[in-house]
Amino acid sequence: MSRTATDRADALPALAEVFREHGHAGASLSRISAATGLGKGSLYNFFPGGKDEMMAAVLADIADWFEAAIFSALELSDDPVRAIAAMIRDVDTYFNSGGRVCLVGTLGLSASRDPFTKSIRLYFARWIAALATCIAKGSVPGNEASTLAERTVAGIQGAIVLARALDDENTFRRILRHHEKTMLDAIAAHRSRHS
Repeated sequence: MSRTATDRADALPALAEVFREHGHAGASLSRISAATGLGKGSLYNFFPGGKDEMMAAVLADIADWFEAAIFSALELSDDPVRAIAAMIRDVDTYFNSGGRVCLVGTLGLSASRDPFTKSIRLYFARWIAALATCIAKGSVPGNEASTLAERTVAGIQGAIVLARALDDENTFRRILRHHEKTMLDAIAAHRSRHS
């Protein structure tokens, strides 16, 4: 058993890992209690809406992290090359080189997704939009930037699946580097046309 959570926010990392490992449906209150160190009464005190409220809180926490570390950084940077490299590095770290499941992506594929459809859609749409904005700052036309962003986010999700299925973190890193190179090559090509 891990250390006991002392408040709602303190419980979120343990909740996220239980949901990553067992999914929404498989995350029993017994598993959640063991992971957080909280009894069922304390869990319902922190999350009166039960597992759905726990999952919603975890998704909000993930969205907040990505907003601060990835999405805003991509949009606010004046150097798209540096911002893309930072995103790739941070994504590699966050997903533990493909060893950590993308909870939002996994939930999006599950039968339990319906209460969370809006959060799932916003997470992926926000990532694609922020990355497209960054790529476009590198003189890449809007439609091409959007396509590159969409392919990159899809590639990251696929890389997580392959790295876990093959038990090979190098697969994840190789796919990340491919997408980074594709974006940077597009920026370099369009910048050279404009100079």
